[in-house]
Amino acid sequence: MGKLTVRGIESAKPKKAAYHLADGDGLRLRVSTDGTKSWQVKYTANGKETTVTLARRYGARTDDGHLSLEDARFEATAIRAKARQGIDHQVELAQRLAAERKRHEAEQQRLTVRQLFAEWSALDLVRRKDDGAETKRGLEKDVLPKLGDRHADSIKRADIMSVLDTVKARGASRLANRLLAELRQMFSFALVREIVAVDPTTGIEKKHVGGQEEERERVLSEAEIRGLLVKLAKANLLKTTQHAIWVMLATLARIGELTRARRADIDLAAGTWIIPADHSKNAKEHTIYLSEFAKTHMRALLELGGDEVWLFPAARHDGPVCSKSITKQIYDRQGAASGTPLQHRSQHIDALILPGGRWTPHDLRRTGATLMGELGVHGDVIEKCLNHLEQNKIKRTYQRAVRQQEQADAWRLLGAHLELLMDTPSNVVPLRQDAALSVAA
Repeated sequence: MGKLTVRGIESAKPKKAAYHLADGDGLRLRVSTDGTKSWQVKYTANGKETTVTLARRYGARTDDGHLSLEDARFEATAIRAKARQGIDHQVELAQRLAAERKRHEAEQQRLTVRQLFAEWSALDLVRRKDDGAETKRGLEKDVLPKLGDRHADSIKRADIMSVLDTVKARGASRLANRLLAELRQMFSFALVREIVAVDPTTGIEKKHVGGQEEERERVLSEAEIRGLLVKLAKANLLKTTQHAIWVMLATLARIGELTRARRADIDLAAGTWIIPADHSKNAKEHTIYLSEFAKTHMRALLELGGDEVWLFPAARHDGPVCSKSITKQIYDRQGAASGTPLQHRSQHIDALILPGGRWTPHDLRRTGATLMGELGVHGDVIEKCLNHLEQNKIKRTYQRAVRQQEQADAWRLLGAHLELLMDTPSNVVPLRQDAALSVAA
């Protein structure tokens, strides 16, 4: 090597045909008809003579992606040294490109957390009653902004805890627990499909996140129920919400079952409200036999509604209203933590405060069931009215009696008792009816 100089290379001009300028020891410069200058190296590997054109063209500077004379000589020496060891530069380059292509293809097949979430949503969440809307909101708010663009198989336990700790830090411990459960399901989905090799939620327990949740036991007393009648009139609630509260108390229905009720499922003449399987928590169709008390408030809801399909139609889109709409109205009227109303929320922050403490729509369901028990209704019948799934598999398989008449009597007893409470002065204790006698009558 050493025949070429930078000045000589720079002064080389294109000709009608491409030509070469030799540097020695197999290195030469090819000058094309358009003036492009490329490096070529001739070498012999395994008895076969080969000439290879280097990927980078000539350039006096190497920081612009070109190859200088000095660096071209260094690369040519390395290629020829390997050739003497039986290593063919072209074969080695092809193998390197193939490996790189394989790595790239593997990289393309790796799913990000966002892509995993989309696949999980399409195949799993879509089968849930609400199409997984609640789960989607939680992950889209707290998980995807932080982990969405990371590869799912790169997520570690520390990444999961970082997300959950952030949620817990803002005082949402129950939400943190729920997110853990949802993430566990999503990564379990990924594990069985070999999207990930390890579930990063393994080993994380509730005690590490939001802690063990205390089971709510709030039951409204009869005095509170009577007081609620007065408070509702002054709480500036939507009329539909007021009637919804009494319907939930009288039917033991869940808030989501009521807000998604369809007008076609309510038959006041027959005194029934059918909750379809896709709206019930246990995916079992449930028939509620409406007492006269429940009919009164259900009739009012039917008259107030302006939609042909839904009892509680959404204002801004087709379909039913979100159950949180009613929950927020009740929550906002039981004392703001800061002592001042939340922005764009009710100013009546103490309108629904009751002596026993905060109460929720679900507490109305528990209260109604408790009243049934106090009225003498058998526990098994109450469980049927609540549409609870029998936990004992053997009993669930072989004991399929609906006990329809007993359920109807239980709701009738509860409704009659609520009517009595509404008409009874606060200093009078209403007498309990005996459920057995009432059924016999």
